[in-house]
Amino acid sequence: MTEEACRAIRIGGLAPFSATDYPGVFSAVLFVQGCPWRCGYCHNPHLQPRGTDHAIAWHDIMDLLQRRRGLIDAVVFSGGEPTIDPGLRSAMDDVRGLGFRIGLHTGGIYPDRLADVLPLVDWVGLDIKAPFDVYDTVTQVSGSSQPALRSLEMILSHGTDLECRTTLHPSLLAPDDILRLARSLADMEVENYALQLFRKQGCSDSGLLRAPMHDYPGKSLIDTVRGLFPRFTFREG
Repeated sequence: MTEEACRAIRIGGLAPFSATDYPGVFSAVLFVQGCPWRCGYCHNPHLQPRGTDHAIAWHDIMDLLQRRRGLIDAVVFSGGEPTIDPGLRSAMDDVRGLGFRIGLHTGGIYPDRLADVLPLVDWVGLDIKAPFDVYDTVTQVSGSSQPALRSLEMILSHGTDLECRTTLHPSLLAPDDILRLARSLADMEVENYALQLFRKQGCSDSGLLRAPMHDYPGKSLIDTVRGLFPRFTFREG
């Protein structure tokens, strides 16, 4: 990696081992600083600012990954929003040079930057926040549905292994919203979809914590959504 890229890549945290962030694969996870969206259920709000404080030196990360060879099979770039970082492609090149598969967690915020790194990526976990006509109610950013939809269409066209996932909270998504979104994704020929319940750990919006979660979103709805996709996962937290 060039000196310039080393300065640009801002990793605010890492997990040396995960069995869940790249489904079916043991991985390490690198958390990139910076995200322009303000989803109320975000459990990494400390990574939203695009600062230099507490960034981990890239050479230290590479040293750790060298020691993890043979113990893990992949490295996942998460966040924050990893495609915000101009050093992402160079970082992925370095990691692939160690023989690891590459996973990417993204909200699809920057389609052009996603297009640049997608040829290096083996698997994408794409957060789809809501039906596209009400996307801004979750992200709190106007016009956020357009880049997310464009990114989804790009990944489907590219053929990269993809899991779309939606985080559920009754304050943000009613059951009808969930079903409407699931049907639209199925119509786009998304094959792998996951619904995951809101987790309160680290959440930046205490107002969401007071909303009742009992029996949400309901077994019948989950079963209906399950029937729309060849692969479906429901994660309870």
